[in-house]
Amino acid sequence: MAHFPASPPAAAGHRVSPSPRSSLPLAQRKAASSSTGVAGLPSWSRRGAAAVAGAAAGSNRAAAAGTIINPNHVPVLSFSEVAERLDTFQASGARNQKYMAMYSSIFGGITTNPSAMVIPIDDHMVHRGHGVFDTTAIMDGHLYELEQHLDRFLRSAVMAKIPLPFDRPTIRSILIQTVSASKCTQGSLRYWLSVGPGDFQLSSSGCANSALYAIVIESPSLQVPAGCKVVTSSIPIKSPQFAVMKSVNYLPNALTKVEGEENGAFTGIWLDDEGFVAEGSNMNVGFVTKSKELLMPCFDKILSGCTAKRVLALAGQLVVDGRLSGITSRNVSVQEGKAADEMMLIGSGILVKPVVQWDDQMIGSGKEGPIAQALYDLILEDMRSGPPSVRIPIPY
Repeated sequence: MAHFPASPPAAAGHRVSPSPRSSLPLAQRKAASSSTGVAGLPSWSRRGAAAVAGAAAGSNRAAAAGTIINPNHVPVLSFSEVAERLDTFQASGARNQKYMAMYSSIFGGITTNPSAMVIPIDDHMVHRGHGVFDTTAIMDGHLYELEQHLDRFLRSAVMAKIPLPFDRPTIRSILIQTVSASKCTQGSLRYWLSVGPGDFQLSSSGCANSALYAIVIESPSLQVPAGCKVVTSSIPIKSPQFAVMKSVNYLPNALTKVEGEENGAFTGIWLDDEGFVAEGSNMNVGFVTKSKELLMPCFDKILSGCTAKRVLALAGQLVVDGRLSGITSRNVSVQEGKAADEMMLIGSGILVKPVVQWDDQMIGSGKEGPIAQALYDLILEDMRSGPPSVRIPIPY
């Protein structure tokens, strides 16, 4: 096991007991939504009420997982019994991703046991949302754009007034060592900075030390860039102050994603306070105009996407070979966006995903366009064989 800098020890006698979240399939959520009416609430609030009803309907799933055997007699468990039940939950198959390794500054090391990948319930990131995060792709044993994501990660921490538990070189080293311990060669590294555990107050003044967490998620296959539908989101967009910060406050993003799925779409598209195209639920938006110009909304009111900025840089190759006439970042109206030849979503989890329909409007020919495919190929090639500035080898 690698040696790490001294970290704040876990509080004596502390117990960590996560509560598994049950969820309903999309069809059941739609059924719950259609049978639940809440008069006088906006549409996005009514959907929230329907989700509560759906969660209640699915509560038997949690009982089946062994969280509570008898609702009339909740057992008081020892630490070893909690650990055993966490192992049982992990073995139940309730998780649909494979977690390869986790680092926590609370216990000051790395674990490869998914049952131990937990954080304190009194961490202010959990109960107050006072935390930031970022994600870096792992491709062929390399971390892709780690430095660029770290820059944004640390900027977000400053904006969120989270003091760093370690300096940047130490954080970078911890992240690389966590991936090394995981043995994962393809997937993603997700990491968080929090003001830390300490109490359940609103103020973080009672938190003795900020906390760093990181987890490696294996994803052996890449998504195929198939065309998708999007809808204009009715969920209120975050204000620019919070939109440009990658904080853990992703409830608006999650509801925008759910709203899209409930309407047979991949996700929702946010508009800014002036009605211009902003971004998707957790990805940027790009267009190809009829004059073959690559067009992307400005980053001043939305999250500055690392993948989107890299795509803009790589797209210069398509200008050189004549497939694009130019590259521009400016305000984009809904009318202009819907009239584009191509539309695409851009993000680290999807790379470049073509959009073939926005609301009731088909985009271009209604099929995946050549520029979206070309940009996907360019970013994928960059992930596999790009320069050292974007690819850091992992010492397994």
